[in-house]
Amino acid sequence: MTTISLRKGNTRLPPVNRVLYVRNLPFNISSEEMYDIFGKYGAIRQIRIGTNKDTRGTAYVVYEDIYDAKTAVDHLSGFNVANRYLIVLYYQQAKMSKKST
Repeated sequence: MTTISLRKGNTRLPPVNRVLYVRNLPFNISSEEMYDIFGKYGAIRQIRIGTNKDTRGTAYVVYEDIYDAKTAVDHLSGFNVANRYLIVLYYQQAKMSKKST
């Protein structure tokens, strides 16, 4: 009789957290529109929309609950806003700090 392990030792799950990094946003999106889109999936603590030349079209969305953030990623990746398809990722501190140096 063999036992099957459901969890492989070297399988890495994507880091799930409450902070989402959103790319490919329309440059003229408002805070209200962001709250309308992302607020459907749970309580939001904060939304920060990029305003500088190099951060336009991006935003950070911080949910109160990790499960709400996961639901938003599952539903909003590829969501069409003003003919732009959103890229919704979990924020990863290590990767972001490497890009800025």
